[in-house]
Amino acid sequence: MTTTPYEVAVRAEAELGEGPTWDAAAGRLLWIDILGSRVHTYDPATGRRTVRRTEQHVGAVKPRAGGGLVLNLRDGIGLLDPDGGFRWLHREPVPGRRANDAAVAPDGSLWAGTMRYDEAPGGGTLSRFTGDGSVEVVLDDVAVSNGTGWSPDGRLMYYIDSPTRRVDVFDHADGRLSGRRTLAVIEDSAGFPDGLTVDADGCVWVALWQGAAVRRYTPEGQLDRVIELPVPLVTACAFGGAGLSDLYITTARTGLTEPPALAGSVFVVPGVGKGVAQPAFQG
Repeated sequence: MTTTPYEVAVRAEAELGEGPTWDAAAGRLLWIDILGSRVHTYDPATGRRTVRRTEQHVGAVKPRAGGGLVLNLRDGIGLLDPDGGFRWLHREPVPGRRANDAAVAPDGSLWAGTMRYDEAPGGGTLSRFTGDGSVEVVLDDVAVSNGTGWSPDGRLMYYIDSPTRRVDVFDHADGRLSGRRTLAVIEDSAGFPDGLTVDADGCVWVALWQGAAVRRYTPEGQLDRVIELPVPLVTACAFGGAGLSDLYITTARTGLTEPPALAGSVFVVPGVGKGVAQPAFQG
């Protein structure tokens, strides 16, 4: 097991930085501040950054195949068109509930999670959305729906409901899940699993909330690499850059009485591995 050094990609003070996603078509990183209601972009080639405020808390942002962005918002799934216009794909407000992490499946569908603000068990869901706005609830007994990702061949789906402290794995075929089992359990002293990404070797990288680290687990569930960070609230990770070899890591500062100077920043570990190109939402 090795410990890997990091760099600061974006110095920021995001309240709840989350959801890094590489937008290959635009050559930029997308990320969000959930509680700050902001969508951020960062171009590592030029250093250019943009910020767009959303009208409500935003749990995730992903590129769309035809241009623009899809947003997992508090009250449902929204679409930003290339010209900046906004419209709802699916609106279903539930009092006390907000959006959280989301991922695009190999078939281009959006798998979007929710959670209650009070994190009550069973108050969240994981749902699958297609481009025509149809929705299917995939998991309906979730507390904090978090990291979701697929193996390189699409036959496995990895998933985190953070309070369980588990990284689970399902068999996946045609948008259906079966055979839920545990890949890894995060010990109490290491924090809670949050966001995840899967690399080209099928290894699962897991961000650790209250754990100040990102861990990599092999497909067999063996811990084989750790990235230690100078902030406690590590939220999510994703591969990006021209060769998908750089790991971007988001962090948060919410609830910290004396947040470290870099809490809420985006970190990067250059050349740490090889990511898998992520599909855009087909909607």
